Amino acid sequence: MPFLETRNLTAFYGDFQALYGIDTSLDKGETIAIIGANGAGKSTFLKAIAGLIHGTPDSVQLEGMPIGARGAADIVKLGIALVPEGRRLFPSLTVEENLLIGGYGRKIAGPWTLDRVYALFPILRERRSMATPALSGGQQQMAAIGRALMSNPRILLCDEISLGLAPIIIADIYAALPQIKAEGTSVVLVEQDIVQAMKVADRVYCFQEGRLSLTGRPRELTREQIHRAYFGS
Repeated sequence: MPFLETRNLTAFYGDFQALYGIDTSLDKGETIAIIGANGAGKSTFLKAIAGLIHGTPDSVQLEGMPIGARGAADIVKLGIALVPEGRRLFPSLTVEENLLIGGYGRKIAGPWTLDRVYALFPILRERRSMATPALSGGQQQMAAIGRALMSNPRILLCDEISLGLAPIIIADIYAALPQIKAEGTSVVLVEQDIVQAMKVADRVYCFQEGRLSLTGRPRELTREQIHRAYFGS
């Protein structure tokens, strides 16, 4: 049984259908990457798992338990945390206050504490008393990841964590993923940077206009297959 599974997952924004029957699976300790062009439905997919968009109960399953109709607060308590696109930090709060908020939704003992997050991203300790708008984009992304880790998630959903960042900062952020996985956390990574996604993922799913266009292990997929699945030609 997969750890996390979507079955015929659909999603709508009003009358507009964003996802069409998406089937995916995630095993414990695994990283899967969701790639695709803008508007392919990648972020919608994460929102559906995170409880921000509701579907049928069976459309998302956690260890065989239907969770597709549950709200975001319940999903966090089940051990699924989202690092949203755009970071969505609280601008009026300090870095440390933002991090502490991450632990309120799921109060459970685990490896991730404030000190562990600071050890993972030392710059956040230095900036702990600053308001988040004063941080660089990369530091804000680290804070968003740290906030999600404070709930000690079993599954971490990451939405475009490299977007708009310099390559050296992206490298620093992705260097944290092995440490996160080492604590037993599975990762679902939405990423437009195909090369970066292929480096860290055990398996890749490509979306095209709300449909699954390709899946496989990075080493087994050719550049031509990915290009066709990504762009449709």
